[in-house]
Amino acid sequence: MAVVLKSAISFGLVYIPVGLYTATQDADISFNQLHKTDKSRIRYKKVCAHCGKEVEAKDIVRGFQYAKDQYVIITDEELEKIKTEKDRSITILNFTPLDGISPVYYDKAYYVAPQKGGAKSLELLRRAMIKTNRAALGRTVFNNSEKLLVIIPRDDGMLIQTLLYEDEIKDIPAFEKPKVSEAELNMATQLIKSMEESFAPEKYKDGFREKLKELIDDKIAGKTVEKPKEEKPGRIIDLMEALKASVKSADAAKSAKTGKAKKSAARKKGA
Repeated sequence: MAVVLKSAISFGLVYIPVGLYTATQDADISFNQLHKTDKSRIRYKKVCAHCGKEVEAKDIVRGFQYAKDQYVIITDEELEKIKTEKDRSITILNFTPLDGISPVYYDKAYYVAPQKGGAKSLELLRRAMIKTNRAALGRTVFNNSEKLLVIIPRDDGMLIQTLLYEDEIKDIPAFEKPKVSEAELNMATQLIKSMEESFAPEKYKDGFREKLKELIDDKIAGKTVEKPKEEKPGRIIDLMEALKASVKSADAAKSAKTGKAKKSAARKKGA
């Protein structure tokens, strides 16, 4: 796995050399745009607005418009010149409870791994953060912008999550909060408890992506695509009745799952 950023975590007077690695990847099926008549690929070209000629990447520079049709050119070398060592390092600003940051601020996740000479210091920081149940808020300059971030200790290592700034978060849409009865609240609570399970990421798959793969395979094989038959659930208008039916269904599913697990364990024991 290639390192995305070589940096260092600045923790008081402690300096921990680290590398950041992307923690996620895009698994979506991608499509190409084609010309409808002859199925040829659509290509996008970078064209100069003045002369109309196509421009190669080596001839493109970075410009900031400060007045109409007036630009100041900023080079990569100039951007690097204004960065200090403090900008390049990940400076811990303060520590905060692990559950103290709203998920709406989370942006992109990176794995943290120690570089040469940083293993013990990083492990000490990780252990101390787990012991105190704390995450670390920090900042660094990354891709020519200052990123606010949170360092999260985990049993299997360290994670950095870049955060959005407050002015990047939209206000929650206002909506009326209707009155909820105690009986409805109790039934909804019962439904939540009946559906409670620990998060096991391996259990969840992208079902629509599988359907999309089947569609592509069928089209390649020349098969006609048919809409599958769907069983429409019975519509329950009354909220309380819907809750009761949901609890009954969830309890039945849980019982069936428990029974299946017991039979599987019995078979293993018998073997």
